[in-house]
Amino acid sequence: MVSGPRGLWGSRVGFVLAAAGSAIGLGNIWRFPTTVGRSGGAAFVLTYLLCVLLIGLPIMLAELAIGRRTQRNPVGAFAALAQGSLWRLVGGLGVVTGVGILSYYSVVAGWTIGYFLNDAGGAFANLPSEEYVKQAFLSLISNPTMTLSLHAVFMAFTMAVVLGGVKGGIERAAKVLMPVLLIILLLLVLRSVTLPGASVGLEFYLKPDFSKVTFATVMEALGQAFFSLSLGMGAMITYGSYLSRQANLFSSALWVVGADTAIALLAGLAIFPALFTFPGLSPAEGPGLIFVVLPNVFDKIPGGMVFGAGFFILLLIAALTSSISLLEVPVAYLIDERGWTRRQAVLALGALAFALGVPSALGQGAVGWLTSLPGLGVSFLDAMDTLFAKYSLTIGGLFLALFVGWRWGVEPALDEIAFVRASRFNRVFFRILLRYICPLAIAVILVNLALSSMTP
Repeated sequence: MVSGPRGLWGSRVGFVLAAAGSAIGLGNIWRFPTTVGRSGGAAFVLTYLLCVLLIGLPIMLAELAIGRRTQRNPVGAFAALAQGSLWRLVGGLGVVTGVGILSYYSVVAGWTIGYFLNDAGGAFANLPSEEYVKQAFLSLISNPTMTLSLHAVFMAFTMAVVLGGVKGGIERAAKVLMPVLLIILLLLVLRSVTLPGASVGLEFYLKPDFSKVTFATVMEALGQAFFSLSLGMGAMITYGSYLSRQANLFSSALWVVGADTAIALLAGLAIFPALFTFPGLSPAEGPGLIFVVLPNVFDKIPGGMVFGAGFFILLLIAALTSSISLLEVPVAYLIDERGWTRRQAVLALGALAFALGVPSALGQGAVGWLTSLPGLGVSFLDAMDTLFAKYSLTIGGLFLALFVGWRWGVEPALDEIAFVRASRFNRVFFRILLRYICPLAIAVILVNLALSSMTP
């Protein structure tokens, strides 16, 4: 039962910026470009855009509709729409997922703080060799004092914003952070595309080669579209619950999806032209692209120190806008369902997420068995990422699509979205997407994850 008056967004712009900030995270700046690099460039980009429109947008609309209809957190929302059933457990999964992801996400975000400080201090200027940055990265993440300190600093930033509440904390921060993020990214793009030889990277990124589109490419695109939009953990249910009845859900969701996709595409424009300026650097480096390859690129270009510092500030802002929503989901649960004050909820959950993140921080070389878990052969951080960012999000998204499509009903969702003036074709198309296409696509993602985990 909701214990008292809940917060509301001060404006639709505030909601769009906050929700876009939730969706825009390290996945856009880090995972999207590296996935593009591994999956053949522009052909993957087009496949990704199609997946966003057919899978990401309908699921986001469904989450927002549930949130605004019930004005509750994920647990309370499912309980209200399916009283006396076990559907509330789906909301509970979202709450647990938010804490789980935040615990290790804060660790990785802390690395970006360390990299910004290193770059601003000239540590990546006049590098003696390309191997130097790799050793510097390994030294940073394996230093327990440094990683735990950076983890604590980033968690404190996140808690400070969420303590301010919906309008005074989250919305106010979004109105500052999101424009700054966009300005920095546009400046980085401008610098990148004007480098000598940037045309090679632009061609790789923008000229599609559909011969490279395989089943694996489609699976990558589906997974990236789903994970990038922060779907499946109740973040959009929570943010939707703070929306007024006058807000247009459909246009708001379009703005959020559009902003998230635009930032991901711009991140590619900032990275690939610079990367292809220098021969021998691979666009398929995975996470090493951000923390190892790019500092080498920054060292070789005019104004590289400023370029690099700006890039890691960009990463930090993107991480912070996402971590805010990760914390707000469980905070809303404790406020709504348990009657906690916001201060109590934020302090308790922030401390819990920090404590849960300690093994991830220590599992990058500081503690041997956390670096390679017995029987799994992966680090604690990687195991947490697989469990929460892959399986939990996907399972949550699948049940959400099934809930809206078959339990609550597409018609109530459409009414909440204010689709009443849409053509009959659009309503039928939306119904088909939510009842059949989205659940099937998410189920395929889940099966593919399971099969991939069994592949040696």
